[in-house]
Amino acid sequence: MGLTSSSTGRGLSERKKPPADGISIALAGNPNVGKSTVFNALTGMKQHTGNWTGKTVSTARGRCTMWREDIILTDLPGTYSLMAHSAEEQVARDFICFSGTKGTIIVCDASCLERNLNLVLQVLEITPHALVCVNLLDEAAKKKITVDLERLEELLGVPVCGTAARSGAGLNEMLGRMEDMLSNTLSSPPVIYDEPIEAAIAALVPALEEMLGERISPRFAALRILERCDDLIATINANTCGALSAAMADEGTAIGAAYRQAQKILSDSGMDTAALRDSVVTELILAAERTADCCVTWGIPDYYERDRKIDNILTHRIWGLPVMLLILTLIFFITIKGANYPSQWLSEAFESLGKVLRNGLDSIDSPPWLTGVLMDGIYRVLTWVVSVMLPPMAIFFPMFTILEDVGYLPRAAFNLDRYFSRANACGKQALTMAMGLGCNAAGITGCRIIDSPRERLIAILTNNFMPCNGRFPQPL
Repeated sequence: MGLTSSSTGRGLSERKKPPADGISIALAGNPNVGKSTVFNALTGMKQHTGNWTGKTVSTARGRCTMWREDIILTDLPGTYSLMAHSAEEQVARDFICFSGTKGTIIVCDASCLERNLNLVLQVLEITPHALVCVNLLDEAAKKKITVDLERLEELLGVPVCGTAARSGAGLNEMLGRMEDMLSNTLSSPPVIYDEPIEAAIAALVPALEEMLGERISPRFAALRILERCDDLIATINANTCGALSAAMADEGTAIGAAYRQAQKILSDSGMDTAALRDSVVTELILAAERTADCCVTWGIPDYYERDRKIDNILTHRIWGLPVMLLILTLIFFITIKGANYPSQWLSEAFESLGKVLRNGLDSIDSPPWLTGVLMDGIYRVLTWVVSVMLPPMAIFFPMFTILEDVGYLPRAAFNLDRYFSRANACGKQALTMAMGLGCNAAGITGCRIIDSPRERLIAILTNNFMPCNGRFPQPL
């Protein structure tokens, strides 16, 4: 059963009547910030999954209640950005832009707010109807990190609330701030870019406003068009029957003239498409850093000093690779050596059970061919796979997860990126190959973390050559 807000305030009855199927709200955030915990707590796990049009990335939908009105909550895939380098980012961006959602709740991790604010600022470029949910306040408190929520709300210009979703703390308050989110407006853009970029945006926005209306933020659309974000341009074309590209190609149209004027402003300042993207990303990161510096207080001085010392060893030009090989060798040794005992126990147990089943079949005068099919075929193959493959996987993947949780896997990818790039591949493939040693199916599925379609395809094809657990030689 979904939560019902107990907050006081003006009810939705005083606002425009919502659609019969409820008010659509998107739930966005970085991976591993407790977004799914917030979603499940609000919807009572009354949810179903579906794919955004044309994509294979799933979203979950559920309902909760606010002032006796239904809220249709859509849990978007976790992303660090909306620059659309991956399918997850494109799905999240297009849903916020084009799905007709009335607002977006952005879940952040209180213990690393600066990194999360990068996504927050990008969402605010699309819509002012946003609510920032600073989650994991309990975990941040353990690390002696405090977040000034009021100051953060003042700087961002949108409602901000703090939660600890696992215990349910703050969720009712968040529901109570949804009306503020739905009626919110921003007096100024969340990020101000360099003067040539702002001038180019200003030249293009009026023409886009005339064409797009309220379907998408003209400022956000202008910036992505100037960056030549082809997938977003294609999506806008799909929503305008191809009118955008046709207008951009025709200098006689308002958009065509404005587009060439904006391009001239950028070229006169010596800024090409790559430089524009770099400048935009840099300013987003700096804006997130400035905002976090004003709102986050560290109870432990030089909190990241320990991480820097660890990085100096794990990513060292000389020692990084030997340390990585030592860690992986230790994991493989524990996996193979530790799996011998449960494998033997399972094999003996299945063998004993097999004798009982075989005797049972013999007692009912089962035909030899049927006994052979059931016992020598189906049963033996099934029990052999379980006894041989299950124990190593049950040891390897939890240990691999521990490496991810302590932050070692990104460091390993960083160490190997230079070598993989020489083979026209991506350093992230090191992670999928290591995962393939446990199970190649999981390794190939993990290739979705690679942004470039070409590098992702290379990873999928070459990951098949990893000697996964099922290919290890086993004693007869």
